[in-house]
Amino acid sequence: MPTAILSVHDKTGIIEFAQGLSGLGWTLLASGGTARLLRESNISVTEVADYTKSPEILGGRVKTLHPAIHAGLLARSTESDQRELLDLGWNYIDLAAVNLYPFEATLAKPNVTHEEIIENIDIGGVALIRAAAKNHQRVILVCDPSDYESVSSALREDRVSLAVRKGLAHKGFQVTARYDTMISEYLKDP
Repeated sequence: MPTAILSVHDKTGIIEFAQGLSGLGWTLLASGGTARLLRESNISVTEVADYTKSPEILGGRVKTLHPAIHAGLLARSTESDQRELLDLGWNYIDLAAVNLYPFEATLAKPNVTHEEIIENIDIGGVALIRAAAKNHQRVILVCDPSDYESVSSALREDRVSLAVRKGLAHKGFQVTARYDTMISEYLKDP
C-alpha cells in the first residue's frame, strides 16, 4: 500500500486530494494541523508524531524533521534500502504534498516584526520538498495545490511517468530556490 505525507500550510484542496488518495488505497501521514483537518473530514490519517513516536517540539518548530520521514522519502527502490527501512520499522513514503509557511505574505504585512518574519521561515517543509524532489524517480512531489487534480487524475489512470515526476521535482526546486532567495534578500541588510 503506497504512503503519502501531507504537510501543508495552505489547505486549499487538501481534503479532496486526501480523499482521492485514500480512495485509491493510500496510507496517509500528516503533520499536526493538516492531520486535524483531515480527521475532522473523516479521512483516516496517522499523525506524523504518532508515526515517528516523537512529539512535535519547540512549539511546532520540529514536526517532520525525523529520520523515519526523510528515510522514507529518500530510500531508493533497492533491496538494501528496503531491508534497512524494514529493519528500522519504517515505510517508503511515495508521495509528498507540501507547501510552505507564507514568508512572502508575512513580509508584506504592515508593521510586521522581525520575530514574526523569522517564525515564517519554513524549515521542515523545505526539507520535505527537497527530499521528495531529489528522489523523484520513486517519489511524487506536489508542492502546489493547483497540481492536486492533475496528479490525482494521473494516479487514477496509473500514468505518473518519470517525466511527470521530474516536472514536479523541477517545480519543487524552483519553489525552494525562490523561497531561499526571499529569505536571503530579507536578511542581507542589517
